[in-house]
Amino acid sequence: MMWLWIQYLYNFPNLTELKIKQMQNENINLELDHNGVAIGNTKEDKKQRKQFIVDFYGKWIAANPEKRLYNKSLGAFIEVRFLSLEETTGHASVSYKSTVAVTFLSEVIKNAIAQKDKKGNIISEKPKPNVKNQARFSKIYVMEYEKTNFGKIKLTVGELRGSRQNIQYCISAIENG
Repeated sequence: MMWLWIQYLYNFPNLTELKIKQMQNENINLELDHNGVAIGNTKEDKKQRKQFIVDFYGKWIAANPEKRLYNKSLGAFIEVRFLSLEETTGHASVSYKSTVAVTFLSEVIKNAIAQKDKKGNIISEKPKPNVKNQARFSKIYVMEYEKTNFGKIKLTVGELRGSRQNIQYCISAIENG
């Protein structure tokens, strides 16, 4: 049902433009970069970035109907689901750089590197017990991707209990480091 909502949004690619015009009519001026991402830190800027991320995921899903890409480091497919959109929208919209990081989604999913121990085994974390959205996972992988001329991007992937499918949980820029 939620994927239909995202596909519905994809059919209206100028939705972000309409929201921006509405904000401008309400005397809310936003400074945007060349991609149409608000660069400020006001409440309205964050609201616009949330909408930008929703629109981006809608377009990404339309271009990637299987909603998954193969990650070399994990040696497995990483699937993009509504949870991916929900979690990323909440976290990445807080900062301009993290919102821009979302636009590299395909590249990050394919090339992010999982942390490994000295023996070369992939390191996983246990889901946080007090985080409802992580309860469905048996493992959490924190991965990184170094984007040239941008910096480090963090990709969090959850392994579903039972099916062991890898789900893109969140993507954001690593601001300090």
